[in-house]
Amino acid sequence: MSNIISAEHITKRFTNHTALDDVSVAIPEGSVYGLLGPNGAGKTTLIRVINRITIPDQGSVLFDGKPISQQDIYRIGYLPEERGLYKKMKVGEQALFLARLKGLSRHEALVRLKQWFIRFGIEDWWDKKVEDLSKGMAQKIQFIVTVLHQPKLLIFDEPFSGFDPINANLLKQEILRLKEEGATVIFSTHNMASVEEICDHITLINKAKNILSGRVEDIRRSHGNNIFDIQFRGEEDSFRQSTTAAELLEYNHDPITGLSTAKIHIAADSDVRNIIAAVNQAVELRSFTEIIPSMNDIFIRTVAECK
Repeated sequence: MSNIISAEHITKRFTNHTALDDVSVAIPEGSVYGLLGPNGAGKTTLIRVINRITIPDQGSVLFDGKPISQQDIYRIGYLPEERGLYKKMKVGEQALFLARLKGLSRHEALVRLKQWFIRFGIEDWWDKKVEDLSKGMAQKIQFIVTVLHQPKLLIFDEPFSGFDPINANLLKQEILRLKEEGATVIFSTHNMASVEEICDHITLINKAKNILSGRVEDIRRSHGNNIFDIQFRGEEDSFRQSTTAAELLEYNHDPITGLSTAKIHIAADSDVRNIIAAVNQAVELRSFTEIIPSMNDIFIRTVAECK
């Protein structure tokens, strides 16, 4: 898979502050890529560099394998964290105005806007004033005009901020649909649940540095501690004897169901298969599941280790 964006050795300094310190990221084409990090870590600065709003002091950005140019901006849809609409304009008029700025004809803009307004259930708001919109409703409008010209690359800075769970889920589904239609999506977020649900890859930035990058599933598995949950039916002594090569962390028995649960730590990967076989022979094994840490756990642990 080729990379649509390659940001290489990006450094950006402001007065008495380094926002990015030799940061490199590679965004695979057709992926959903999450930029994570605490407030002030450098995520927004990196987004602005990729979007040519901010020029780096050092480093370069490649778009489709070539140095990014001003013309490439027309193939990018960008929704910044700081958003604003003209409050006195009508919603439809405002959306149409912004769509025309993206190069769409009036007719094409109207067709696409009507489709999106129906999809988001906001068609009744077309002739109402922007100042009457809730924060979430205004964000829907801004999301629509960001994606309306069907750009190859979409960049969202904190897209779920201000959304209730229902609308946040709607936005997630739309991001996945846009990916299926061929778009690449980059977004920054503090919402770790969203990362696990929709991201293929992530980069974690802390104190202006890239401290972790990779596929979400690979990262989660690599941060596991070889701890397993086991459910079985059988004698406790038989189970304990079958797991002498592991460390028993927890054991519980439910006299009503007759099922027992245990949590064990297996130090060596090479021992996992043998222990599963031994347990399966000693008792009636119901499940043997590795405990994979969540992205939230990994985020907290990784950032803490960098302090």
